[in-house]
Amino acid sequence: MDLARRRAEDPYAKLPPVASFDLTSPDLTDGAPLPQSAVGDGGNTSPELVWANVPEGTQSFAVTCFDPDAPTPSGFWHWFVVDVPANVTSLPSGAGESDDAVPSSAFHLRNDVGHASYDGAAPPEGDAPHRYYYVVHAVSDETLGVDETTSPAVASFQLASMTLGRAILVGTHRA
Repeated sequence: MDLARRRAEDPYAKLPPVASFDLTSPDLTDGAPLPQSAVGDGGNTSPELVWANVPEGTQSFAVTCFDPDAPTPSGFWHWFVVDVPANVTSLPSGAGESDDAVPSSAFHLRNDVGHASYDGAAPPEGDAPHRYYYVVHAVSDETLGVDETTSPAVASFQLASMTLGRAILVGTHRA
């Protein structure tokens, strides 16, 4: 299927500029295809993410995975974890499985599939390659001030004014 549309803009280019910091992953290479383990019909496992050199004043983190190329006006949220403590500098592979797999104060918001977990890449069959933005947001407060019923769109709105820095890895996938 060719959905015949132009490629979406970088969703973070629209936001106020913030500091950047280091984000690495033994599972992802920036700009490269996602490993089968991170794909919905593969392992459906969130990748390991490791971050460093965060902005001074960071009180917590949010970790997200977003597909701006989904055939919707608003993209597609695959993963959204909030209130990760400031002393945490990584999430292991599989941390997106449930709230039991993230630090005790952190929790998942429901993604656009409706799950409070990670759901891997799953673009429409035959569509152009999609980009998956894995982002760690350095947050100015210990909590984002949301609960498990908050939508990713509302949490993103909160992040717009509370983000001190952002670290991004982008993977691609085509079904």
